[in-house]
Order: sequence, then structure tokens, then C-alpha cells
Amino acid sequence: MTTKSLPKAETFSLRTPYLSEGRTTDLVSETEDLWVHVKVYAQGGENSLHCHEDEDHTFVVLEGQATYWDQDHKETVVNKNEGIMLPKGAFYYFQSSGDTNLVLLRIGAGKNPYNDRDAGRMGPDGKPLPAHSNENKHVTGVPVPGKFFGD
Repeated sequence: MTTKSLPKAETFSLRTPYLSEGRTTDLVSETEDLWVHVKVYAQGGENSLHCHEDEDHTFVVLEGQATYWDQDHKETVVNKNEGIMLPKGAFYYFQSSGDTNLVLLRIGAGKNPYNDRDAGRMGPDGKPLPAHSNENKHVTGVPVPGKFFGD
């Protein structure tokens, strides 16, 4: 007789370093169909218009403020304890627009693009847009020693 192991609950922490510059993305939990990241931006954001073809996702602002724009240049400001839902195929870009680090909880469902970091992320020209590319204005995060969100 085969015994099937049942899934178990998993806890995770949102504790993450504050940054003096750049941005970070930390995977804190995932299943086959759902994944959770904590993202921190000292400045900037995801500055090139793009969409995720196979992933519905949401951003919840834990600290700071984010301004999002869609393909029609419609601006949406998202403050602390607010969020934005982005269905698969919805084009957007955003940047930190507050006066502190922007700390986001990012939850995605569908085909996990983070298994292949740049898969499923597409620019408006229909070509792949890698997250860590110059085209996406990526700046590697520099942690502030001893300073953490979630302490």
C-alpha cells in the first residue's frame, strides 16, 4: 500500500533589508501554483512597460508609495496598505513615489515566471524583457547595514 504525504502549512517572514540604492526581490514562499515575494526599492521601480503573459499577480504596498502606469499612461497611486491587481497580459510599469523605501508584497499565480527568471515577461513590442536588464533599468540593491523592514 502506498502512502501519499499530505501538504503541510508553511510560515514565512517579510523581514527584508532596507536599501540605500537599487532594488531586491526575495522569494519567501511558493507552491506549484502560487508564489510570494518581498520586493524593496530604494528608488525607481520596474520602469519599462511590460506584462506577464502567463501570470496573474498583485502588489500590496507594505511601506512607502508606488505609482503605476498602464499602456494608456493612466496613472494609479497605491499607498501603504493598498494594492493593485494585474491580470495576465495587463501592461504596466511603476516606480517608488514616496519618501521612504518602497516595500511590496508580490503574489503571483499561473505559470511561475521565476522558475525561469525572465520567461513570460514581455515588452509592448512582443519581445522578452528580462527583469535584470538595462532596458528595464535594473539597479542591484545595496542593503543598509542593520536596517530591516519587519523588525
